[in-house]
Amino acid sequence: MENKIKELIEEPLAKIGIEVYKVEFVKEDGEQFLRILLDTEGGIDLETCVKATRIINPLIDKADLIKDSYILDVASRGGE
Repeated sequence: MENKIKELIEEPLAKIGIEVYKVEFVKEDGEQFLRILLDTEGGIDLETCVKATRIINPLIDKADLIKDSYILDVASRGGE
């Protein structure tokens, strides 16, 4: 599923200069998280994460790949 989601969001994000570094669907403390780690040449700030989330959310909802409830976590790849 992670690969399908990455393929789905890569091109629209690349158009605004954002690279999808990693997509993972994980369970932590009883909650499901769809974690999407991003990168850009200038680094990722909160505004970039919000912009990316506004692109990602409708794409994932429309594709209907995830049946269970989850928390979307869009963040910088940080020190990975």
